[in-house]
Amino acid sequence: QYVVYRKKEEEDKVEVFIDPNTFSEDGTISLSGLSFSKNGKLAAYSISEGGSDWRKIIVMDAENKEIVEDTLVDIKFSGISWFKNEGFFYSSYDKPDGSELSAKTDQHKLYYHKLGSKQSEDELVFGGVDSEKHRYVSGSVTEDDRFLMLYPRVSTSGTKLYIKDLEDPQGKWITVLDHTDSDTYVIDNVGTKLYLVTNLNAPNQKIVTTDVSNPGPENWTDFIPETEHVLSPSTGGGYFFAEYMIDAISKVLQYDYDGNLVREIALPGLGNAGGFGGKKENKIDYYSFTNYYTPSRIYKYDVETGKSELYWQPEIAFNSEAYESKQVFYTSKDGTRVPMMITHKKGVELNGKNPTILYGYGGFNISQYPSFRITNAVWMEEGGIYAVPNLRGGGEYGKEWHKAGTQMQKQNVFDDFIAAAEYLIDNKYTSKEYLAIRGGSNGGLLVGATMTQRPDLMQVALPAVGVLDMLRYHTFTAGAGWAYDYGTSEQSKEMFEYLKGYSPVHNVKENTEYPATLITTGVHDDRVVPAHSFKFAAELQSKQTGENPTLIRIETDAGHGAGTPVAKTIEQYADIFGFTLFNMGFDVLPSKTKKKLKG
Repeated sequence: QYVVYRKKEEEDKVEVFIDPNTFSEDGTISLSGLSFSKNGKLAAYSISEGGSDWRKIIVMDAENKEIVEDTLVDIKFSGISWFKNEGFFYSSYDKPDGSELSAKTDQHKLYYHKLGSKQSEDELVFGGVDSEKHRYVSGSVTEDDRFLMLYPRVSTSGTKLYIKDLEDPQGKWITVLDHTDSDTYVIDNVGTKLYLVTNLNAPNQKIVTTDVSNPGPENWTDFIPETEHVLSPSTGGGYFFAEYMIDAISKVLQYDYDGNLVREIALPGLGNAGGFGGKKENKIDYYSFTNYYTPSRIYKYDVETGKSELYWQPEIAFNSEAYESKQVFYTSKDGTRVPMMITHKKGVELNGKNPTILYGYGGFNISQYPSFRITNAVWMEEGGIYAVPNLRGGGEYGKEWHKAGTQMQKQNVFDDFIAAAEYLIDNKYTSKEYLAIRGGSNGGLLVGATMTQRPDLMQVALPAVGVLDMLRYHTFTAGAGWAYDYGTSEQSKEMFEYLKGYSPVHNVKENTEYPATLITTGVHDDRVVPAHSFKFAAELQSKQTGENPTLIRIETDAGHGAGTPVAKTIEQYADIFGFTLFNMGFDVLPSKTKKKLKG
């Protein structure tokens, strides 16, 4: 697992701060969150056991790394937001009566933990009565410790916003937004002046200002207006950083607190830059830069001069200069123009015989930006092509792009993915015999729906921890919270029929040859319960026609992705890549020979 390092001073050598690999002998306890007190003397971090979404929070002295508090338990879907150096806010549900794996959790609550007190004494801040019932609730404190922001949600998209003045402990919540028609949050404040990031009537997001005395939308003033590109802002060093993704490539502008443009930041190349930010008094910020063939590097940025300097880069035995990415645009079924990034070794021959993984997600407003993963590097080192389209349902082009892949428009996502596969085949990057499709969670649904709709299009399908039973997904654990994207079978007859029409479990047909399929799941997945994968595997195994295998790989000490140590990750991807290449007809690694299995 990834290790957290630190430097106490700029000139010091790095030292290990938190090593999750020491949490357990088998590596199944993982680090899932980390937050420092305002003075940096304490660190609160959360851990996941066996991949579960249920967490524990541990508080330690950042200087000597000694545990200073009793462990907080039974915490789920929570951040950690410190108030001064006295305590922190966190969120959780009441522990369900039934199985942790399948029981529904639908009333999130916000608590405040004061250092030195027992968890049973923690203050319930919000969510204790039916009128405050929301599926997700989060809280955060402004940098100056003046205001607590409260974000209640009924689904994964859209949030209400309330604010409390922490200088008046008995004060009431101040309403900014009492509906969930937008995603709006406070990015900073100067006294009672609030800076809000919102997509209310601005699908690509903008920053507005208002005063806490009367903060409703009717009193908002544009600070950084909406543009044709999606805005992802941050703050640090007394400035705002406006990151725009232009066809999934980063562009970053720096603004002062009067809204004046200071400069466009010169980035190290074409790719994904992120993480700009820091405390207001710090004049050096840090950001990361990566793309599909460049391991993530950290740069120092001087907010006054605008100069970037390489601060850290990983030592990886991978020659990035031997690879290249190409962005292409293709046309989906309904005429929509969709971008896709294709990455491979330089000089690859477009002969239709390159083993190719087409990866997709397409949901929940989550964007697929260029990023380096060592597992993908291994695939490309063996001569493989890795392709990622920016499907509708994601956030690459703002809220409307997201909405175009939700509920009764969900088929657009599958059509976009199918069109991406057809582009790769038509342009000789690969062919049906050498194409694998892969995705996890919502991306597992994408793979399941695509392979049942177009089983002729690919040789291998790799659905991971997928949402595959669309008629009952909302009855398990956090599933009902996904209704904004999917709708539910109980919503209406029309929605029932629509979901049934693409639900992978319900669309496996007799007398059909499906691609070779390796389904992966984890026993402790309490987000997308493994029953989805079990059902889909059973359907495929009972109805498959032809020789292509259907296998299911079950991790017994893992969940939705967390809690997987390096050794198990290596085993998992050895199985995935081995299964993929074998079913493409390779008897040895492609980089070693061009010999193919016959018959």
